[in-house]
Amino acid sequence: MIKGTYSLKSPGKVIAGIDSIEGLKSIIAEEKAERVLIITDKGVWNAGLVERPAEILRSCGCKVEIIDNTPPEPEASQIDEMFKSISGADFQMVIGIGGGSSMDAAKIISVLMTNGGSVREILGTDKVANKGVPKLMIPTTAGTGSEATPNAIVLVPEEKLKVGIVSSKLIPDYVILDPSMTVKLPPAITANTGMDALIHAMECYISLKANPFSDTFALRAIKLISGSICRAYNSGEDIDARHDMLIGSFYGGVCIAASGTAAVHALSYPLGSMYRIPHGLSNAILLPYVMEFNMDAAIEKYRDMAIAMGIEVDGLSGEQAAQKMVESLYDLIEDLNIKSPLKEMKISESELDEIVESASKVTRLLDNNPKKLSKEDMRKIYKNIL
Repeated sequence: MIKGTYSLKSPGKVIAGIDSIEGLKSIIAEEKAERVLIITDKGVWNAGLVERPAEILRSCGCKVEIIDNTPPEPEASQIDEMFKSISGADFQMVIGIGGGSSMDAAKIISVLMTNGGSVREILGTDKVANKGVPKLMIPTTAGTGSEATPNAIVLVPEEKLKVGIVSSKLIPDYVILDPSMTVKLPPAITANTGMDALIHAMECYISLKANPFSDTFALRAIKLISGSICRAYNSGEDIDARHDMLIGSFYGGVCIAASGTAAVHALSYPLGSMYRIPHGLSNAILLPYVMEFNMDAAIEKYRDMAIAMGIEVDGLSGEQAAQKMVESLYDLIEDLNIKSPLKEMKISESELDEIVESASKVTRLLDNNPKKLSKEDMRKIYKNIL
């Protein structure tokens, strides 16, 4: 029995499919936008992925300004600086093109334009007063799902932690899911971001906030991603695999909006803030260990996920099916050649204490986990990736 009410929050309009980038024309016409800000990063810019969107915008008569230096895993102060660089400009739309960092930055800057102030003033849940400038997200990775969520994540260095801004006012107004925008993604980033998307779906499915909405999207996301991630990794030009990854990633983002992630993400946050390990990679190396820890708290849901992944479970007990699913995650990490960079760092016991202490503060996510983690439980999990 589901306790309490639950809701589904999603972007206003989603255009998907090969060459759906052309749908930008109808969006600009709908918004009557004349001055547009694009936010992206150097990797996406250097790959030439901004060229076609910018060309379309200019053909529609738009004046286009581009910020192309979004840092990976941006700090709150860095987004403040990005905002200051365009303060006073009258933009009618903000477009984020890239992975989670660029899209999160675009979402935050959109609301800063209508609220003023600084990023630190809106850290936390429901601290954004006014809806932002209309936002369009065009993901170039199949991973973060930021294009579908009410969340944006920033680093707060003095706290050695990533902190979320959570507000329905961050949900994008428009999304374009064009798989052709992802074919140039390198194999390692395909693997790391793809695992991030899979983790979103899995964690939301076993989250204490799981509900019929999130369950539906989660199981479909697991099926799509698990069936296409190795193909996309091994053959980046496989447009069908890229399409399934992108749709699965979007569904994972919808799951986050309806349910929420849990201990994998909570434990990964200190690794990103303290060691600058990319978010998808830190999640991926933690996934099988955290899922194994959680297994006995959600046996039947693990069986469901195994079936969604195409794992044969007929004749197996719930526990056997769940164990087989967890084993498949260890195999998937190996197939994608994902390795923990922490093993080379020789982290001391005192540093480990600091990592555990930092993770224990991420109660927004730990409280969603189906099984309570003590600090000693966290320590044991971290030791597996050290």
